[in-house]
Amino acid sequence: MSTHKVFISYSHSDREWARKFAEAISEIGVAVWFDEFNIKASQPLVEGLERGLRESDAVVLLINQDNISRPNLFFEIGAALGMNKAIIPVVPEDFESHKLPLPLQRIKYLVRTSPEQTARELVTAVESLYGEAA
Repeated sequence: MSTHKVFISYSHSDREWARKFAEAISEIGVAVWFDEFNIKASQPLVEGLERGLRESDAVVLLINQDNISRPNLFFEIGAALGMNKAIIPVVPEDFESHKLPLPLQRIKYLVRTSPEQTARELVTAVESLYGEAA
């Protein structure tokens, strides 16, 4: 079991897949920051997001055509870079990698399959970042 925590950034058009992905990561034993799990009613969203970013070791960006040019994605990329967090992009199979923002073009990304398979690949990636057995 990993002692690291991952922050999941996603487009609301991917909400259901993202939730299953977050649950699968958690079931494997890695701590997950996911807005639906961690921000409660009446809590300020921006404050919750910033806390989640600060407390996480890796930022997982679920990329799709809907969020590739959205300001929230760029905020989270900038925050992750500024906080020196590991960034792990996850893209759809048919996604054209040249459309990724430049900082993400320089990072090996995961290709999105089922939430469970992608979660296993993500956990392996996180554990390899920190020299842990997969």
